[in-house]
Amino acid sequence: MHKSAPAVPYDVILVGGGLANGLIAWRLRTQRPGLRILLIERDGQLGGNHTWSFHDSDVTQAQLEWLSPLLSHRWPGYEVLFPGHARTLAGGYASIASGDFARVIEAALGDCLRLGTAIASLTPTSVHLADGEVLQARAVIDGRGMRASRRLALGYQTFLGQEVRLAAPHGLEAPIIMDASVAQQGGYRFVYVLPFAPDRVLIEDTHYVDTSAWEPERLRANIAAYAAARGWRIAELLREEHGSLPIVLAGDIDGFWDDLQGQPCAGLRAGLFHPTTGYSLPHAARLAERIAALDTFDAEPLFGVIRACALHAWRGQRFFRLLNRMLFLAGEADHRWQVMRRFYHLPAPLISRFYAGRLTLADQLRLVSGKPPVPVGQAMSAALKFHPHQIRKPE
Repeated sequence: MHKSAPAVPYDVILVGGGLANGLIAWRLRTQRPGLRILLIERDGQLGGNHTWSFHDSDVTQAQLEWLSPLLSHRWPGYEVLFPGHARTLAGGYASIASGDFARVIEAALGDCLRLGTAIASLTPTSVHLADGEVLQARAVIDGRGMRASRRLALGYQTFLGQEVRLAAPHGLEAPIIMDASVAQQGGYRFVYVLPFAPDRVLIEDTHYVDTSAWEPERLRANIAAYAAARGWRIAELLREEHGSLPIVLAGDIDGFWDDLQGQPCAGLRAGLFHPTTGYSLPHAARLAERIAALDTFDAEPLFGVIRACALHAWRGQRFFRLLNRMLFLAGEADHRWQVMRRFYHLPAPLISRFYAGRLTLADQLRLVSGKPPVPVGQAMSAALKFHPHQIRKPE
């Protein structure tokens, strides 16, 4: 049994109730019930307004089992659509709606949760609330989303999704995780479609673009046009979500972590996400398991553990960052879809390993062999820009 130090009221305080911290708190509560934990969220519900998705092959069977109470929907496969190419791929695909995430985890945490609580500042061992109260812990984990850093050169995946009820059944049997047959509009654009019920669907307009700026009215118009083109009449808008996910082109990872000055963090704030797709749930599940298995929860060793996890992930993502640079820096923005169309001609097991972040050397050679879908000179130039200072960021 873990023995906590009596000098502070909490072993671990988690600030920010998003995906990563929510999973960590839930895992600690269920696996280490003797720990004194507290999860603090500024809003009135955990998880915000999001939909998190993943492939079954992105996680282990054990992880899938403990995540299963959170799952809102599962499908046995998915589709992709490109000009001149359509494909259905087998393999489980699942989504977690933030409402289900909140329902399960809030009930599990009970009085270990504070909602509607604003934060003024924090340190590795303390949290200063906006109302003046100061909370002390052996360690504080900051999970409040991506922080700006000059250490990273980024592209962005911006999106707006609308969950709608249709006037008639949509006829889909599986998600469409990329429909890139649409007009590109100055970057790699695709529509992401999740069929939740025969007449209920999430339609998400997604753009891989050079800046985080976005135009919500244009994206809403795109969704309306997409539904109309498929012959769907929207009877009711149920909810809307939006976001801008970082796509890493290059970075100084040691400097990134030095800038944190010993502050334990999680999720996007720790750089723990798939560098090309932006999917973060597999990383969040792994980190939650790693933290729940620790013997000590003091801030300094906890920071070291999380940093080691992030550095290990970063080293394994070198090839993905190279692909990102080819996607963003080589060729015309409206032709970026050709890179992904070529990718979706590859064998299904390779595609699964890509999403799981476990490409083999043979996979990497396969991905760059043959005639590239972007100009060779620009591809080589993009490949050689491995430091953020070498990449001029758009104004």
